[in-house]
Amino acid sequence: MPPTLASLVHHSALKLSVLAGQDRLDTPVRWAHVSELADPVPWMDGGELLLITAMKIDAEDPEAMRGYVRRLVRAGVAGLGFAVGVNYEHVPQALIRAAEEEGLPLLEVPRRTPFLAITKAVSAALAADQYRAVTAGFEAQRELTRAALAPEGPAALLARLAAHLGGWAALYDASGAVVAAAPDWAARRAARLGAEVARLRERPAPASAVVGADAEGEGGDRVELQTLGSGRRARGVLAVGTDAPLGTAERYAMHSAVALLTLTTERSRTLLDAEQRLAAAVLRMLLAGEPDHARAVAGELYGGLLDGPFRILVAEAAEGQGDADAVLGALADAVETAASRAAEPVLAVAEGDRIVVLAPDGGAAVAACAAYAHAAEARRGTAPEQPVPAPQAALGLSAPAGPTAAGAAFHQAEQALSVARRRGRVLVEHEELAAGSVLPLLADDAVRAFADGMLRALYQHDATGRGDLVASLRAWLARHGQWDAAAADLGVHRHTLRYRMRRVEEILGRSLDDPDVRMELWLALKATAERPQ
Repeated sequence: MPPTLASLVHHSALKLSVLAGQDRLDTPVRWAHVSELADPVPWMDGGELLLITAMKIDAEDPEAMRGYVRRLVRAGVAGLGFAVGVNYEHVPQALIRAAEEEGLPLLEVPRRTPFLAITKAVSAALAADQYRAVTAGFEAQRELTRAALAPEGPAALLARLAAHLGGWAALYDASGAVVAAAPDWAARRAARLGAEVARLRERPAPASAVVGADAEGEGGDRVELQTLGSGRRARGVLAVGTDAPLGTAERYAMHSAVALLTLTTERSRTLLDAEQRLAAAVLRMLLAGEPDHARAVAGELYGGLLDGPFRILVAEAAEGQGDADAVLGALADAVETAASRAAEPVLAVAEGDRIVVLAPDGGAAVAACAAYAHAAEARRGTAPEQPVPAPQAALGLSAPAGPTAAGAAFHQAEQALSVARRRGRVLVEHEELAAGSVLPLLADDAVRAFADGMLRALYQHDATGRGDLVASLRAWLARHGQWDAAAADLGVHRHTLRYRMRRVEEILGRSLDDPDVRMELWLALKATAERPQ
């Protein structure tokens, strides 16, 4: 620990005497400084032992001494050393009383003790304290390294770190969940910091933050959070809680823990690149209709994924999204973390501004996709079933499939993604499309443009007041070409309806006997159903 006023008073060579502030001798001393200025405060940083002979102050003036001592206390001066036998044979009572009133430790320095001796004593104590801190830091680093290499890995490292700091430590994974804590009770304390950890993870790495005591009064500690990882996105967060700010030795230990945990939580880029290439190769073979080759290449890493039904997810960031990598990275982290916890295989491949995920049907990774979408919708204040504009990302999820149907599943996922973009949804499953109606798909601008172009001549004809061809066409198609039923719906004679349908064919230049023409006209009428007539 750094030198204190008490350690200087007990220094046998200095012969210092305490005249005031006896109850504050445990105050640390950051430096010893000599100043004869009447107001040395502008040159103080706080924590100094100020040494004076009172050359330029009237130490016998009570009012002057009260103001002088008050300024020193407000500046954070640790104590005042007064040399006797120079300008004053004894420390003036006015100064002693002022120091007692303000609680400022006042030390008498005998004539035979030069100020230089006190300065050297403080300097030597500070150097010794720094040496002890560095030595303790190196020892902590060795202990933490041995712990990191133990079978327990991060858990053992956190236990040693918590013991060294005299507090607690916790590790969060890339999704912000607590994966290890020491001592065991610290897991509950760490779980309450989820919001602070989430905010820290949103900042570019490396990042750190300090959190105070709980508002509830529990865990009245000081918590430091530090991101882990060498890239722009944090691979985890380390939290340490202590009852006081970290000292030099403790900070060395924390920095060592950050470095070691970074090595254990972030796999080498070479390995990551190799896994990405392997995953991409397996995906290409599946989509090319070569499941046997894909299974052979997948080996033990991804082979288990092809043994049961799986789903394919295609996700991409919305247009205009500033940091698409961060948006898709958050999704990838959530999927991979969920799969890792459930010990299930998952294949994720980045393809430009999108990612493709192949995960077991009904598994944790697919559930993580649904949870991600639900949370994203909740942040936008919208229920998942309501179409809303501009989500950060759009996701399309296929129906369950096997290796031989991977190509079809990929096509399903892309179709669902396209619908998610058009509807302003975060996640659309292909099964929703199969179970729903085709009509919502007609909301696309391109479909509306086609419909307007196809029916424009009929609308223009009706606008002149020369007939009601659009309504007649709609009624005839709705009745599947049954003349009597359609004419009854319109309240006209069937011959009138036949005449109108001939006019429709003449104006459009198309035959209503062609089923494709009837289908296109019906869809065009549906796409323009809200158009004023």
